[in-house]
Amino acid sequence: MSGPLDRARQVDPLDRAHLVGIGGAGMSGIARILLARGHAVSGSDAKETRAFLTLRAQGARIAVGQAADNLDLLPGGPTAVVVSTAIKETNPELVEARRRGLPVLHRSEALAALMAGHRVACVAGTHGKTSTTSMLTVALQHCRLDPSFAIGGDLNESGANAHHGTGGIFVAEADESDGSFLAFTPSVAVVTNVEADHLDHHGTVDAYVAVFDRFLDRLAPGGVLITCADDPGAVALAARAAAKGLRVRRYGRAATAPGDATLLDYRPADGGGLARVSLDGQEIELGVAVPGEHMAGNALAALLAGLELGAPLAGLGAGIAAFGGVRRRFEYKGAAAGVRVYDDYAHHPTEVDAQLRAVRPAAGDGRVVVVFQPHMYSRTKTFAREFGAALSLADEVVVLDVFGAREEPEPGVSGALVADAVDLPAGQVHYEPAFDRVPGLVAGLVREGDLVLTMGAGDVTMLGPEVLAALEPGSGTP
Repeated sequence: MSGPLDRARQVDPLDRAHLVGIGGAGMSGIARILLARGHAVSGSDAKETRAFLTLRAQGARIAVGQAADNLDLLPGGPTAVVVSTAIKETNPELVEARRRGLPVLHRSEALAALMAGHRVACVAGTHGKTSTTSMLTVALQHCRLDPSFAIGGDLNESGANAHHGTGGIFVAEADESDGSFLAFTPSVAVVTNVEADHLDHHGTVDAYVAVFDRFLDRLAPGGVLITCADDPGAVALAARAAAKGLRVRRYGRAATAPGDATLLDYRPADGGGLARVSLDGQEIELGVAVPGEHMAGNALAALLAGLELGAPLAGLGAGIAAFGGVRRRFEYKGAAAGVRVYDDYAHHPTEVDAQLRAVRPAAGDGRVVVVFQPHMYSRTKTFAREFGAALSLADEVVVLDVFGAREEPEPGVSGALVADAVDLPAGQVHYEPAFDRVPGLVAGLVREGDLVLTMGAGDVTMLGPEVLAALEPGSGTP
């Protein structure tokens, strides 16, 4: 017969969870799953977000603004407090949690706890994580496997970034930016690419690369690593994995080993693309509803991961072909005065380059006009030249000032560094640090048939509707 202490040890620490920063992409997803599993959830954030209405409707108690007494939103208070790396030790709710002696879990630890009892597929990499995770999720749903999932963006099909499924599979986007993906134990690990990034946290390129090697050590016994054969960083990682005796499957044009998915050909088609693929001795055609060869690569990663999870090839292919995209990944915002406006999350030079190459066919005879907002001072300083080279693929470029995110401004680092590095004729590159002037500037630059792409990880996403409004007849904008 168990005593009170034994029963206390059996209490789920997430039984009543308080999430600091509940409106963020990662935290709101955890909240969705907790609520679906019958847990009590409270939380707070500095301002209202799109996620608030849904979470409140599902039963979460949420406060705007952060204060110590927010830990009393739930009757009896929380059994655990969940934070992300962005939450500072001076946060009043974290300070109060420590004072009360409450368990404090990192977001990744909470997500790992939700994965318990599932077969886990994690998608990591410098770029393409969200799209690949989303493709895999939709493909598995198409196969009626009902996976649980947690993604860094909202699926266009469901409008959700997370779901508690009944299929015994958990698909998660795995974040390497702060090394938090080391909390997971996947049986299927996808690494799309490994390029220098997040040096504000890791310090050096070598340290950033090393965290992926530590991720390999988290693979469950009998697990598999799926990597891109066309990315040098991923190729090197795959070689080190194979040397450790891990099973590796590769995808891409350079993938040639048995079990690999070889991209034989890719061509744009119907707003997306069509890939011809060699897989397990047969050639197949794979439709991809979103444009760009880089998206075809993501689709191959999702296909291999789905096969490893036991899904049928035909169902996975049909699901990938039906994939409607992710919010903020070449998301169509509307059209006005013959100008189409899209929004995209690309915030690393390689992402910007790949997306602009993918966009070019969609623009047809029109010009590509990019409105780019650099993200974080450290990244802008490190990659200004590379951003400039990537943006030079556009016909007209408007560069905003830096969206600092969690960083303080750095003297001498601004959007001007990026604008000065763009290799386009004078008059086709514009640095505009005043956010409210950008819609009118863009409306004055474009002409009928052009494609406008707002791009970046910050609040540049707000500009699409404002550009459309500025283009409307009677707006007073030329």
